[in-house]
Amino acid sequence: MATNSFQSIYHNHHSLLNHHHHNHHIEIVPSTLSSTLFLKPTTTNTPNTISTSSLSSTKTFSISPTTSLSTPSSTQAISFDLLQQHLSTQNFREADEETRRLLIVLAGEQAQKRGYVFFSEAQFISEADLKAIDDLWRQHSNNKFGYSVQRKIYGKVSNDFTKFFIKVGWMKKLDTEVEQYNYRAFPNEFIWELNEDTPEGHLPLTNALRGTQLLKSILEHPAFKPTEEELLQAKAAGEDMGNGVTGLKGFMDGSKSKRVLKSDYSF
Repeated sequence: MATNSFQSIYHNHHSLLNHHHHNHHIEIVPSTLSSTLFLKPTTTNTPNTISTSSLSSTKTFSISPTTSLSTPSSTQAISFDLLQQHLSTQNFREADEETRRLLIVLAGEQAQKRGYVFFSEAQFISEADLKAIDDLWRQHSNNKFGYSVQRKIYGKVSNDFTKFFIKVGWMKKLDTEVEQYNYRAFPNEFIWELNEDTPEGHLPLTNALRGTQLLKSILEHPAFKPTEEELLQAKAAGEDMGNGVTGLKGFMDGSKSKRVLKSDYSF
């Protein structure tokens, strides 16, 4: 997860998206601003503890060893205390940065050396660790933020990343006659407070500079596999809306998404 320019989702590709439901177009406008999408991960050393505490209660997360023999996280105790602290005070920008730092540590030695996570390394992050991070985000946002929240939205839009970005507010609608969207510039244009207008699933952010493969790997991680109840709800919704089941099935086998976007576009 590196610091890079906030670029258009379609790198060297067209920027027009047909909106079939209203006989008009949604146009993706490339940003002309030079800005970075995500903060550079900090190098703060974390204490060897695995408990997180809040003002009202104490919650302990167990850190499971990763499956990679080459990852030092399999022998390290990872603390979620700092993430808990930022989230409990609703310092969401710092919590977002700390979340990225944790993912880098959990992904292994190579990710730590380069300063960001390859999509292929997400599999080495244990379900327990991702769920612990997600639990903290949901706990301190009234279930409005978190990876599992984003996963549900991703499924509801049939795994379409353009629609997902619009839904979670990573793109903003422009005041133009034609319906147009542009990507928010980091950090000032993102929403760092929790209120009624904050889009569901807006945080945490995931860098898509090298494409959406990392985000896809996180959202489709076994930690966020749809429950039987969710699948039943999606099936019921699919009978009415015609598309509820397709998105969730895409999580199960990764092959039944109706629409597959090219992997080389980036922010």
